[in-house]
Amino acid sequence: MKIGERGQVTIPKILRERYGLFPNIEVEFMQEKDCLKIKKKSSRLTPARKMYGILNLHTKTDEYINEVRGE
Repeated sequence: MKIGERGQVTIPKILRERYGLFPNIEVEFMQEKDCLKIKKKSSRLTPARKMYGILNLHTKTDEYINEVRGE
């Protein structure tokens, strides 16, 4: 495999599929001794950020808690 003029390489399809390296996935490069590793960036989403947008924005917190409690 050769590095192109703009520093690009093509990751073989079988490896892209195996490691989930699909278009628009962000990756990071890490130096280790005499090699270079590529790794998918973690989403770093906290559980709270994953839940963002699920609740109706017009519902007040107290109303939601009362609804969940059956009050």
